Amino acid sequence: MSEKQNNGTIRHTLRTRHLSMIALGGTIGTGLFIASGSAITTAGPGGSLIAYFVMGLMVFFLMTSLAEMATYNPRSGSFAEYANRYVDPALGFAMGWNYWFCGAITVAVELSTVGIVMNFWFPHVPSWIFSILAFIIIFSINYFSVRTYGETEFWLALLKVAAVVIFVIVGLALIFGLFKNHPAIGFKNFTYKQAPFVNGVPGIIGAFVVSGFSFQGTEMVGIAAGESADPKHSVPTAIHATFWRILLFYVLTIFVIACILPYTNKNLLSSDVQDIVKSPFTLIFQYAGLRYAAGIMNFVILIAVLSSANSWLYAISRIVYSQSVDGFLWNGFKRVNRRGVPIVSFVVMAALSLALWALQFIGPNVYNYLISATSLGGFMEWLGIAIAHYRFRRGFLKQGHTIDELDYHADLFPFGPIFAFILCVVVIAGQNVDAFIKLDWSNILITYMSVPLFIAFYLYYKLRHHTHLVPLDKMKLK
Repeated sequence: MSEKQNNGTIRHTLRTRHLSMIALGGTIGTGLFIASGSAITTAGPGGSLIAYFVMGLMVFFLMTSLAEMATYNPRSGSFAEYANRYVDPALGFAMGWNYWFCGAITVAVELSTVGIVMNFWFPHVPSWIFSILAFIIIFSINYFSVRTYGETEFWLALLKVAAVVIFVIVGLALIFGLFKNHPAIGFKNFTYKQAPFVNGVPGIIGAFVVSGFSFQGTEMVGIAAGESADPKHSVPTAIHATFWRILLFYVLTIFVIACILPYTNKNLLSSDVQDIVKSPFTLIFQYAGLRYAAGIMNFVILIAVLSSANSWLYAISRIVYSQSVDGFLWNGFKRVNRRGVPIVSFVVMAALSLALWALQFIGPNVYNYLISATSLGGFMEWLGIAIAHYRFRRGFLKQGHTIDELDYHADLFPFGPIFAFILCVVVIAGQNVDAFIKLDWSNILITYMSVPLFIAFYLYYKLRHHTHLVPLDKMKLK
């Protein structure tokens, strides 16, 4: 179906550097700056490094799967569209609805987080004022054009990358004793008490959960590919470069933290943005003698949160647009303005995100349940991407095509999507094993609410429209 509308078309203006930073910036956030320490506490230095490396490898395979499909058939709102074409329209419907639902709630949560972060400097100013200002900023950025969004994300991501690079340099200097007033720390914390591996295999699985959330957002490059000026070149380039950067940043960061802070340090357990003074980054900067370390890291986290809200608002507006193009939503959502922005989808998603944010003032319990309902939503999308790519490649070959016809093809097929699928299932199942052991049904419901919600979306469409698995020889490849 054509993406051309009476009022304009989706603009293909994003460059390779934009795509690289969108993918890279989407994974550098509070998960790395604050929650990464809990992975070290859970699995120890060695276990956490294994968890982040394996999870990074899984994300690489997912992104190469997405790259193969996106270079062959670049679409705005890509992975839901691929599930619709290559697997089952019901799966495409479920992935689309799940993604924009989770994304709208994520925007709302990030708006609240902005208020909390700003209260670090302005404790007497109501946090909602900062949340509204943040909403106005991200609304304006996305309203003007996709190019504005791409440029903004590039610079926000660059600031986050700079913070990580500086942290790694400072950390390595502490480890090897390059500061005059600090003796070399060395690698003693790698063998401290039960280290390097703490809690065995269950500990590593627990660290998988933490690292998995840290990598959430990488798939946005697939959505942005539909608005890339040259997807056949920029998407593979962005994804390969991003993988090595992510792996390097995360593994080095975890290595530095594990060397300097023993896994028994209680501050590593903190995953609350309000505990910025307990962030591993803050603690290590303070140890190195950096003045105003907490304030500096608070600024970095503010950038990360704004970047996240900005990216998610962009992503969900494109997903809703794509769902409308596929006939899953009202046709009016397909309207694109003269600047190439799907204006109706964007305005509706922005309004929904703001309404969800306001729920905290009306019904805090409802707001908290909504957050719980999206906790595993990203992993459900990853499962869908793996399935869609597996089916796409099989259908591509079944219809008489050869791999040479693809501008980019994912290496190690079918291992890549199968490995990603299995690991996603492990992470989802291991999200709260203790709740199953104790048969704590209320805790199980809160933790795993995303899964039955996704299944409900899927079954609703399948039963209503009687859809079936798309035959390999009949799937529309483009």
